[in-house]
Amino acid sequence: MSRIEGLFARENPSIIGFTVAGDPGIEASFRVAKTMIDAGVDLLEIAIPYSDPVADGPVIERAHARALRAGTTPDDAFALVRQVRNYAPALPLVLFTYYNIIHRRGPDRFFAEAAAAGADGVLIVDLPVEESGEVAPSAARHGIDRIALIAPTTSPERQHAILREASGFVYLISLEGVTGERDRLPPNLAGLVGAVREKTDLPLAVGFGVSRPEHVRTVAEAGANGVIVGSALVRLIEEHIDDEAAMHEALRTAIIALRGGLVPRSRT
Repeated sequence: MSRIEGLFARENPSIIGFTVAGDPGIEASFRVAKTMIDAGVDLLEIAIPYSDPVADGPVIERAHARALRAGTTPDDAFALVRQVRNYAPALPLVLFTYYNIIHRRGPDRFFAEAAAAGADGVLIVDLPVEESGEVAPSAARHGIDRIALIAPTTSPERQHAILREASGFVYLISLEGVTGERDRLPPNLAGLVGAVREKTDLPLAVGFGVSRPEHVRTVAEAGANGVIVGSALVRLIEEHIDDEAAMHEALRTAIIALRGGLVPRSRT
């Protein structure tokens, strides 16, 4: 059983955290990851910084920019994964990336290096399912799950096509637009979770807009297996960029509060 499978075999929903490799600095990003793990994230997404992160809102865009200014490269992102894997051997790790990074490196080399570093899955945010033929064999050869993205606007027919290529878990985008914190989540969230649940046995994790304990509760009550929190955590890094101790304390406090919103699964 893979680390991702083992996580989602648990009865209760999971908290999935997100950080950008190299933010706020190459060495500091490992300390950020450690704090997030110690505070209670169940799975960590690590983004490889990219100059044109079109799916991301302003908060995460600025994190990519900070990481690139710090000189962070894909090699540094793989090194961070290795550090985190050594620190937390059982923790599932997913690389979040844009396809150009994979294309420039070559899919087989990229997935081989991801696997050697200790990554369990890769989420390619801008690669349509119709164009995924180049990466699928490499991901499978190196035992890397390809995390699928499904949006509220994805048609049922396209959902089927995406799910045929997916493994690990499915990332459900809760709302239209880019990443970022929202005051409230869409009222039809349970409907989206239920509609996709009918088409796959893979675990479902919901992200985009999730930033508060009450949002976590809403996602858990909608039946999701995982709750993904990105911008709300990245914002805390930005707000405490000049005081690392305060940054870590803010991250710990936020993650503990988010975990408080989890709803245990009722037994049937």
